[in-house]
Amino acid sequence: MLHTKKFIHSSSSKWVIFIHGAGGSSAVWFKQIKPFSEKFNVLLLDLRGHGQSKLKTDANNYTFKIIANDVLLTLQEHAIDSAHFVGVSMGSIIIKQLYSLSPKTVQSMVFAGAVTTLNFKSRLLLRLGRIFNSVMPYMLLYKIFARVMMPRKNHQQSRKLFIQEAKKLTKKEFNRWFKLTARLTTYLAKLEQNTYKIHALYIMGGEDNLFLTPIKKHVQNDCYSQLQIVPNCGHVVNIENSLVFNELSIDFIEKQTNDF
Repeated sequence: MLHTKKFIHSSSSKWVIFIHGAGGSSAVWFKQIKPFSEKFNVLLLDLRGHGQSKLKTDANNYTFKIIANDVLLTLQEHAIDSAHFVGVSMGSIIIKQLYSLSPKTVQSMVFAGAVTTLNFKSRLLLRLGRIFNSVMPYMLLYKIFARVMMPRKNHQQSRKLFIQEAKKLTKKEFNRWFKLTARLTTYLAKLEQNTYKIHALYIMGGEDNLFLTPIKKHVQNDCYSQLQIVPNCGHVVNIENSLVFNELSIDFIEKQTNDF
């Protein structure tokens, strides 16, 4: 089972599950725990190889589907049949993969810094990363990625936290996750071809220079999705402007009535 932290509400029947991104951990949600747990039941988890989760990974059999299935099995262990999901960065991919595996499990989706399509800059960044990965210390590579994704002074807290949590990864685990990016463009294209007849809220920073533009195009073509852009924020909105993120996402979840 994945490592989890659970907060039970005294009267609410709604569950909110938080999914972090690659290299992160449940620690990235420290500004969400109190406001969300005052409204809902909350489950934080560390994906395999991240944070305090110690699941062993077969390097030759490592996919987003397997990672999403870890989450499903963890929910079963906690007797959670369905929930609202909140994800950041590549956590958005895990949630959509989970929906593909078990639509009835996902009542709604909230995304911060979502990844739906890779633009030229992000594809180039990943390609250069794969070239230098064999000769460069993996933490140096991760720091470069963090700097490119979160370059401004007001992104500093997010950047430091992501680097701090990434230090808990082993080099082997980093390489397994990074190997997934080699086919990420094709995988995302297939994932986005799925029909998601479920309400989704994208909360994006106005300074997210890698992923905001693709999200704008995505939302225009999806009647179930809505976009909120938070000014003066980068990739990790839930940390950089937690008050706005919490207000928008809690209001969105409270309005969902699909209690399966």
